[in-house]
Amino acid sequence: MKKILLIPDSYKGTMSSMEICKIMKKAIYRHFPHAELVAVPVADGGEGSVDAFLAAAGGKKVHLKVKGPYFESLDSFYGVLPDNTAVIEMAAAAGLPLVGENRHAELTTTYGVGQLIRHAAETGSRKIIVGLGGSATNDGGTGAAAALGVRFLDLDGNAFIPVGETLSRIAKIDISGITPVLRSVELVGMCDIDNSLCGAKGAAEVFAPQKGANADMVKLLDRNLGHLADVIERDIGKDIRNIPGAGAAGGMGGGMAAFFGVRLQPGIETVLEAVGFDSLLTGADLVISGEGRIDSQSLRGKVVIGCARRAKAAGIPLIAVVGDIGDHIEEAYAEGVSAIFSINSVAAPFEKARERCRDDLAMTVDNIMRALKLYA
Repeated sequence: MKKILLIPDSYKGTMSSMEICKIMKKAIYRHFPHAELVAVPVADGGEGSVDAFLAAAGGKKVHLKVKGPYFESLDSFYGVLPDNTAVIEMAAAAGLPLVGENRHAELTTTYGVGQLIRHAAETGSRKIIVGLGGSATNDGGTGAAAALGVRFLDLDGNAFIPVGETLSRIAKIDISGITPVLRSVELVGMCDIDNSLCGAKGAAEVFAPQKGANADMVKLLDRNLGHLADVIERDIGKDIRNIPGAGAAGGMGGGMAAFFGVRLQPGIETVLEAVGFDSLLTGADLVISGEGRIDSQSLRGKVVIGCARRAKAAGIPLIAVVGDIGDHIEEAYAEGVSAIFSINSVAAPFEKARERCRDDLAMTVDNIMRALKLYA
């Protein structure tokens, strides 16, 4: 092995992509001490997206206080690249790790994300990339929109900030007060999935359970997103129900497209372009990628598959090292994944497994390297 390219996503709630790269490098050098290892920690719109861009292009972090998932005061941040492009990961203000086990998709807000966008625009960024992944929310992006001047009115004409359970109260949407500076800003939404807003593959049905919603709440949240879509179509003239990526971040993808004309694009493709992935593949013998769980959702635009498609085009094998392997992932092999390995070495619940994940990752990569040495 002369050159190995490491390009993992974070394992959400356990290890950052940077930490994963460090553990992988140590295990690989034990067996291939003279190999060239190129580590590119990436994210596809969720947590770690800002660090990925800053690592690729340089720049700085801007820190400020915003509203968190439950409207609490929160220390947050965004990145500014050398060309003054701002990179915001919505997870930094409304992410699932911020709520811990206190998960209530019906009560959480994206308001703080709007505050980050406003600050970036008002301090001079004319292009803002918003990573739409890892959310604890299901408010259709209405909280962020409210922070940026959109007014949501109930039947009595009173303005309020909707959350997932109150989207049905929206009787009218007034976009006349949108922050004026946004008119001269290009907004790009990085989506880690291409799900629709509502229905069987929508934001609530697919993602709300992991955000604390039971079966009845999932149905309520889905109906409420449908109501939001109806009012948007009537008042703004945009049909967002089936826009690919509209269901990202609890429907924030659809909301941002409706309220601000945000261009939605696959997050991993945005990152791969920024790090020059195709050039990095030159001379590589192997690519190792990974994410917390590979499943049918991974096939809809996440890190491993995005990397695998390009590696396959270049004729380079890719091994996926993941936390967990779901059902129905056979298509991953057709997309360019050569092999998939789970780091879970014992049958244990997540809370126990996360305590040993670093050692398990190191052991898994060590075993892969031992196998490759047999044919080196």
